[in-house]
Amino acid sequence: MFDEAVQVVLKPRILKPRISRIALLVIVAWVIVAALGARLLVVRAPLESADAIVVLSGSSAYVERTRKAAQLYREGRAPLVLLTDDHMRGGWDNAQQRNPFFVERARDELIKAGVPAEKVQTIPGVAASTHDEALMIKEYAARERLRSVLVITSAYHSRRALRTLRRTLAGTGTTVGIDPAGNDSEVFWWLRPQGWRNVGGEYAKLIYYWFMYD
Repeated sequence: MFDEAVQVVLKPRILKPRISRIALLVIVAWVIVAALGARLLVVRAPLESADAIVVLSGSSAYVERTRKAAQLYREGRAPLVLLTDDHMRGGWDNAQQRNPFFVERARDELIKAGVPAEKVQTIPGVAASTHDEALMIKEYAARERLRSVLVITSAYHSRRALRTLRRTLAGTGTTVGIDPAGNDSEVFWWLRPQGWRNVGGEYAKLIYYWFMYD
């Protein structure tokens, strides 16, 4: 009886360190897997030069994308910067006394960053998705006889964007490159709501695109 009583008392003391070690291992494993998951979304397809730089629309990410595009323009990577339009409006602008569209804000950012106004153009049409943007770029490239485009988008979006664009433009004679903007790998993305929207949501979209368009 005495031995049994001792075992009952000791078991919780023995289990607590084990549970703590298991919890620590789970946390470490999750950090590694989560960081790898974020990194796998990021791809690059460099082009030394292109006929045009194309900035994909992204309401919350237009600043980082346009700054990257302006940098590449100043480096002489392409003579023209193209914007796609998601027809979304931003916040109130006191100077204009209205809510400008994000594509207008993107254009302003490019000009402020040193891209001449005449070198910034908006591709006709409204894009509700990356697939829409790919179709718009395909039509524009065919009409303007663009042989190559260097696409700028956020890092977490780069894999799906490149896959979608290359599939859509396959056989057209237009080469597609991509240069991601922003943070390559958000190690602790899962600690922030925005991280779940970006990284977590992107995997859901990848699965959707795989079923819908492959």
